[in-house]
Formats: sequence, C-alpha cells, structure tokens
Amino acid sequence: MKRMLVMVVLAVFSIGLLSPIVTKADKVVDERLGVPIVVYGANLSDAEKESVKTSLEVDKEAEIEEISVSGTDLAKYIKDSDEKARMYSSAKITRQDAGKGLVIQIVTPENITQVTADIYANAALTAGVEDAIIDIASPKKVTGHSALVGIYKAYEQSGETLDTDRTDVANDEMNLATKFSDSVDSDKVSELLTEIKKQIAEKNPATKEDVEKIVSEQLEKLDIKLSEADRQLLIDLMDRIRSLDIDFSKLSTQLSEMSDKIRDKIGEIDPGFWQKVEEFFASLLDSVKSWFK
Repeated sequence: MKRMLVMVVLAVFSIGLLSPIVTKADKVVDERLGVPIVVYGANLSDAEKESVKTSLEVDKEAEIEEISVSGTDLAKYIKDSDEKARMYSSAKITRQDAGKGLVIQIVTPENITQVTADIYANAALTAGVEDAIIDIASPKKVTGHSALVGIYKAYEQSGETLDTDRTDVANDEMNLATKFSDSVDSDKVSELLTEIKKQIAEKNPATKEDVEKIVSEQLEKLDIKLSEADRQLLIDLMDRIRSLDIDFSKLSTQLSEMSDKIRDKIGEIDPGFWQKVEEFFASLLDSVKSWFK
C-alpha cells in the first residue's frame, strides 16, 4: 500500500513538472514591420484556398494582408515566362528585423514535390529577399516553382523593391537545383550552390574562367558528379550571378542565420535538464519515504 501511494505521488509531481505551462496571448500587430502577407496561387479553387489558409494558420494572425499571384506576375519577375501558367503553391511572409535572417518552412511537404526549403532559400537570397519568415503550402501535389514568384510579390508588397535581373537569375538557379536533384541528393545540391557562392564572395573572380575553377573545385570537394552539359549550365549560372555584384558574404550570413533560427524554433533542451530532473525525483522519493517512518 505504501509503495502504491509513493508511485501515485511521484506520478502527480511528474505530470506537474513535465507538462508545459500554457498561457493564451493575443497576437500583436507589429506596426514597424507590418502584418504578415499571404499570397495565394491564382488558380486555387475556393475549397483549395480554404485548405491553404488552414495550412498557413491564417486564422491565428491578429491581422493579415491577402493577395494573389498569377501568370502575369510570373512574367513580371521571370523573363520569357508564360502568362497563362497555372499557379497553385502559396506562401505567407512575415518580415523580421534587419539581421534576423531568412527562415523558410514548407508546411505541406507532401505536396511540394521538387523544391526544398534550402533550394527556396538559396534562390530567394539570390533574388534579394532577406530577414523574413516564409511558410509555403499547396493543397495539391505541385513542383512548388510558383511559390517563389509569390514570395517576390509579397516581399515587394511589404515595401521592398527587387531587381528583376536578380529574380530572373534566382529562378534559373532554382530550376537548375531541382534538375540536379533528380540525380544528386537535394541537400548536397544546396550545399554546392551555397559553397560556390561563398567562394565567389571571398575570391571575387574576375573572369568566367575563374568561376569555372571555383565550380570545379567545389564539385570535387563535395564529390558530386555532373554531366558535362550540366556542369556547363552551372558555370554559366554562377557567372551570371557573379556579374550581378551581389553581396554574397551577407547572403552566406543569412543562410547561417536561417539554420540557427530553425534550430531555435525546434528548441534544444539544456544538457543539465535531465540531471536536475533526476536529482529532483531522488530528493522527492526520500521525502515521501520519510512520511512513513
């Protein structure tokens, strides 16, 4: 009987210790950075749009601004695009203070079949998008390419201006990344693109030949095999990026901050936490045992 009572007391205390303390706080509108902007693919049906709203947790925001992205926007940001393209993937963008970095989350990963969060991040940063939390969703299986255009439109809607030369190159970067991902692990593709751009920032190559050397070095370093045709496409892309005079040191910093922010969002338990729990229960057990002496 005593043992049973001890177990009940321990269970009650453990529930109180390990259960999270929940407090309800209203969402606050950030008057400096503006409200989150949700951009919907223009070809969504009403039911699909409602599904996207749920995935992006639109109802949990204090206020939002809602816009749509269509083939016309695609043609604006991406040269030689089809204005009749059908747009389904959607996004919510929440601006952050300068230096906070870029965090991209695909909240319906089962429906975004080709573009990964890291590929989005690489392309978005090349385009000039920074310091934002971006959630991406689709109610049906799509490649995910149209979400990038939605990100551009939402970012400009928040008051920024993007260089269309950069958005055009960024789109080609995303297309090439998804192409490479058919035969190379997508994480390695993202690492390859990031490392090449870091090297461009550090070495400031003056010629296409210099860019080719950087590309070759990184392919060898990461042990990635590309066909000669794909290797040339990568060299051509990086040479175009070099000519844009982008601050890639800042871009690399944003990518690092993005990784840190994801880790912070998931949360890390203090290494001493479980030791403290063990000590607490040991002390508690001693106290309970003393009750029956």
